Parts: sequence; structure tokens; C-alpha cells
Amino acid sequence: MAHISLAVAASHAPGLVGMFEQAPLAAQRVVSSAYGSLERQIRAADLDVLIMVANDHMANNRIRSYPDFIVGMAPEHRGPAEFFKDWLACGDYTVPGRPDIAERILNGLNQRGVRVSATRDNLHFDDNISVPVVKTGIEASGVPIVPILQNVTVPPFPDQHRCYEIGRHLADLIEHDLPPDLRVGLFATGGMSHEPGGVRDFWIDEDFDNWFLGLLGNGNHDKVLEEVTPQRLAEAGSGGTEELLSWILVMGAIGERHCDVLGYTAWDKWRCGIGAVSWDMTSAPAGR
Repeated sequence: MAHISLAVAASHAPGLVGMFEQAPLAAQRVVSSAYGSLERQIRAADLDVLIMVANDHMANNRIRSYPDFIVGMAPEHRGPAEFFKDWLACGDYTVPGRPDIAERILNGLNQRGVRVSATRDNLHFDDNISVPVVKTGIEASGVPIVPILQNVTVPPFPDQHRCYEIGRHLADLIEHDLPPDLRVGLFATGGMSHEPGGVRDFWIDEDFDNWFLGLLGNGNHDKVLEEVTPQRLAEAGSGGTEELLSWILVMGAIGERHCDVLGYTAWDKWRCGIGAVSWDMTSAPAGR
């Protein structure tokens, strides 16, 4: 049976590429250390496929017909989308896809009651996929990806409990629906606190970010699900902090495990708290 060999999460603010060298040196060091650790872990995991769960910034769906998730089934994934190139300043990249795995994920999630659509065309990627691909060297690693873009903007969207449940469904289909001995990685990307285009556009809620990372470090998923509500996320930055729901989806897929906080920093011109974590996949999860 296939198994999850890697589980990580990180922020994806566009300024992490285009404005990186303008940031204070201390912030640069934190980001370089955290994303460098993610890069090494991805390479060391010897993955057959990396499932990347990110939010869709309303670039791939119509607002009146917005699925909870959209799966990218293209044979290769190219980015960033033309509209975002000048803004991101990260250069073009091409990463191989796994259409066969993407199709099984699409079918498996729908069979388990998750509202998922898909496209065989190249998705429009902005910072959601582009920043983690560039910052962790995924293109150079040659690891194929399957992007899953999540609605966290157009209500109603799945809350923390539903995202965790969907993560459990994802784990079940990885175990039972994917080819045997497949080594699968999970990469949640989004957040941390920010309110893009809102009245608090340059504000970062560092207290919330450190509180959230502390919850993950403590490893109690029941407490995360009880306290990390949509209302609490919106208080820390409406329209942006909800991206952390992708992290909760991955937590549902892997169960309670030791979580290493790889770093956190906040520079207002990045307009987002920047954090990264990885979970220990070398032992069985607690309570399973």
C-alpha cells in the first residue's frame, strides 16, 4: 500500500521571492533556514509524488460556481501564471505532474463525499504554488507534484472540522487507492496571519501566529480543532489567515505526531507572518 513519507507546511507570501533581499537580515536568516530545512527533507524523503494543498486566490474558479477543491491533472505544471509574473518576480518554472495519481485522488475524494473538481489544463498559479516550488527547489528535485487548490474565500467553505475530516479521507485513499509502495509527500502551503487588500493590509498578528505554532508544537489536535475556528482565523486577518486550513487538512491526514516548528518571522512589507513546520512521519501517530 502507498504511504505518507513526508508532511510539511509553510507560508507562501509573494514577497518571499521578489522582496527577499530587502527584508531585515534576521528575517532573511529565519526564512532561509526554514525553507532550507524543507528542501532537504523533500530531497531526503525520496518521494514518488508530492501533493501540494494550497488555497485558490480566485484565479481558477468562477465565484458563483466554486468547488471546495480543484485538483490539477496536467502532465506538467508551469508557473507562475502570466498575470502574476511581474508581481512575484520568481522566474518561470516547470514541474512534472502525475495525472494518474491526480485522477485517483479526484475519484477517491468524490467517492468519499468531498466536493472536488479537476482540470487537465495547467492551473493558474500565483504565490500559492510558485513560492514553495521556488523556495524549496522542487523544480530542481524532479519530484512530481499534484496540486490541490482549496476554497477558503467564497462561503460556504469547509471549516476546521471538515478540513480535518477531508484529511482523513485523503489518508484513506492514499492507503487503499494508490499504487502499492508509493512514497507520498504532503505539503500544505498558506498563511500565516494576513489580511490581503483589507483595512489591515500591512498588519501581522504575531501573537496569533506564535499561539498557532505553539498549538501545533504541543500536538493536541482536539485542542486545535476546538480553538482554531473560522472566527478566530478571521480575527487574525480576514481573507488571508484562513489559508491555514490547508495545514489542518494535512494534520487530519497524518494524525497526532511530533511537530517541529522550523521558524517564524514577521516583516510588515511581506504582509504576512512567515512560518514553517514539519511532522515526524517515522513512527505511528498517537491514538491510531
